[in-house]
Amino acid sequence: TYTRFLDLQKAEQLTEQTKLDLIQIQTEKKRAEDALKELKSTQAQLIQSEKLASLGELTAGIAHEIQNPLNFVNNFSGFSIGIANDLVEELSKKPIDEEYVGELLKDLTGNQEKINFHGKRASSIVSGMIEHSNAATGVKAATDINKLCEEYARVALNSFQTKNKSFQVAMINHFDESLTKIEIVPQDIGRVLVNLINNALYAVNERSKQIRSGNFESSPNVEQIGGYKPTVTVQTSHKTSHIEIRVKDNGTGIPEKVKEKIFQPFFTTKPTGQGTGLGLSLAYDIITKGHGGSLKVESSEGVGSEFIIILPAL
Repeated sequence: TYTRFLDLQKAEQLTEQTKLDLIQIQTEKKRAEDALKELKSTQAQLIQSEKLASLGELTAGIAHEIQNPLNFVNNFSGFSIGIANDLVEELSKKPIDEEYVGELLKDLTGNQEKINFHGKRASSIVSGMIEHSNAATGVKAATDINKLCEEYARVALNSFQTKNKSFQVAMINHFDESLTKIEIVPQDIGRVLVNLINNALYAVNERSKQIRSGNFESSPNVEQIGGYKPTVTVQTSHKTSHIEIRVKDNGTGIPEKVKEKIFQPFFTTKPTGQGTGLGLSLAYDIITKGHGGSLKVESSEGVGSEFIIILPAL
């Protein structure tokens, strides 16, 4: 009986300890769930921040793009006002210098033609952006890849030059004219293009700075000795079952040890404050998960990088 009593006592103690352990486990579970919830919230905020940064790049580029034709419109309209005043003054004279009046009318007509041209250019930019904005629902639409690449390459360059006033680069387009329209979400692919081209511009700009300061560590090559020319190339090509978009630069390149991490979330080679580490990760998801394609990188440190977008053609 006494032994049975001791066994019951031990069982009670074990039950009590089990209860305490269960409470501890539940407490730790709650903490883990709260931490996971906070992590997901932080991740969502960072992704939203990256999307807003991408939107900022687009906005800056579009603003710069529209500003150019508007400047022409303003300038030529100002010239036209001066010519019109000269014309009124000349017509009030007796006798009228018909040859001079003819020259003024010719200049006035030329200015109006230029105003009309650049006004239509600004209108086409706005129309294009509205078209891309309408595609923001995530619905795929038949899209001209060459036109998309040309527009977003210009937007990315304008945005980058807005923040780097003295930056100069050779932007080269090699477009396959045999490309047919394919079903994509234009705004999403545009976001990928802006990100890749912006990274390429950043890489060539950094290499330019390193060469000017004499801090370029890799072995010098002919290009450096003969004068470095920052170059970014956007190329499209039609393969048997897919379409390729290549964004190539002759910038700093990507070290071999970090190349395998380049598409991981929150991984960045940029200095603190200049990158969230989400740009390439989001681009990778858009291409692979959103469009059933693939995104690859080929790079040599000190030589340059090439990002390859592969999209199904069917």
